[in-house]
Amino acid sequence: QVQLVESGGGSVDSGGSLRLSCQASRHDARYVPSDFCLAWFRQAPGKERDRVASIDLDGSTVYKNAVKGRFTISQDNVKNILYLQLNSLKPDDTAIYYCAAVRRKQRCNAYEGNEYRIWGHGTQVTVSS
Repeated sequence: QVQLVESGGGSVDSGGSLRLSCQASRHDARYVPSDFCLAWFRQAPGKERDRVASIDLDGSTVYKNAVKGRFTISQDNVKNILYLQLNSLKPDDTAIYYCAAVRRKQRCNAYEGNEYRIWGHGTQVTVSS
């Protein structure tokens, strides 16, 4: 089973930056990055959880419209880490950010949000105005 551990959250002022990390199965030598699709989600207070960004094996990416041009998803398949660089942060970006995975059976960017089955515990991002 894949285990996901997020880190890097914090409190910043509007316009600030953070880099989130998601370590996948750090101690499991059986984990093969190409067997899974990873993505970042977020859940703001009182709102549903939705997908922020996803990345495919060829490096192609998909972003939620509200974060395009400000957030960047990337993946280090040697270290088994998924990143999310958050720039030009706004108060509306305040949320718990989650890393999620689904076993890959199609192109990663084709998965719907509700198809992800493996979740980390999340990391809090708070942006003050």
